Amino acid sequence: MARIKYYYDTESCRYERIRVSSWDILWNSLGFLMLAMLLAGGIVVIYTKYFESPEEALLRKENEELRMYYELLSKEVTDANQMLASLQERDDNIYRVIMGAEPIADEIRKAGFGGANRYRNILEQGLEREELVLENYQRIDQLKKQMYIQTKSYDEVMNLALDKELMLASMPAIQPVSNEDLKRLSSGFGYRMDPILKTRRPHHGVDFSLPKGNPVYATGDGVVKFTKTSFSGYGKQIEIDHGFGYTTKYAHLNEFVVKTGQKVKRGELIAYSGNTGKSTAPHLHYEVKIDGKPVNPVHYFYKDLDSEEYEEVLRLASIENQAMGSY
Repeated sequence: MARIKYYYDTESCRYERIRVSSWDILWNSLGFLMLAMLLAGGIVVIYTKYFESPEEALLRKENEELRMYYELLSKEVTDANQMLASLQERDDNIYRVIMGAEPIADEIRKAGFGGANRYRNILEQGLEREELVLENYQRIDQLKKQMYIQTKSYDEVMNLALDKELMLASMPAIQPVSNEDLKRLSSGFGYRMDPILKTRRPHHGVDFSLPKGNPVYATGDGVVKFTKTSFSGYGKQIEIDHGFGYTTKYAHLNEFVVKTGQKVKRGELIAYSGNTGKSTAPHLHYEVKIDGKPVNPVHYFYKDLDSEEYEEVLRLASIENQAMGSY
């Protein structure tokens, strides 16, 4: 029940009842509502400023988690870049140097990629923090490109290594006969006295003094280029193509063990020594050529000689004496 209000009338000296009109009630109600609304608005502002709603708390937690994952992802990309840089340095300064290949230029390793529209789909989404997303996309794309270049470099190094292994196996790196005491080498490379013409002439190989029928071995992997029999010059001879520009010749033989086109391995028996052609005594004439040019075979006897033995072979080969055959 509404409370009845009175006021004291000084003229009539008595209390009179206050009469409230409908407009007064309306204005009072509106005033109360406005005050209540202002007070409620202030409370809402203060609450939203200093207190989080459940939705805001959930969004804040999600943002913190996203930032944490972004930082972890960024760190992983940085670590991957550092590891790749280490691999690139080893590739340029160790592997490619060993294999005789030129390092990959920085402008190739770090060249640009993509185009202006590469990230258009991301930009069209209107992300609030799109710079973070774009930065990671760009770093990952750059990392992927450099990794691709590095894998291609390793493929090249692998091929070079295989070629190098094949070349090392093909080089004529041993003596063609058993010569443990080093006494078989009778005439070296260079100008020697021709035993028939009695003049100094170029001697394009080395001679090993051997009894007839002594085993002769291939000095490197290769293919028998030809076996040939002649009654003059080199007599019975074998030439082996080792690839990589290397060829070897074995002359004044008595018997062939291999035939033209046959593949041979280093140390494999290919013939027996003899005294055929223009030969003054049983021996083996042995030559090494690189791209068709004769070289001193002694320089390739590194596989079955230690340093002291090699020095002794060099000394024996340097003695200018008479060759054992004429060509």
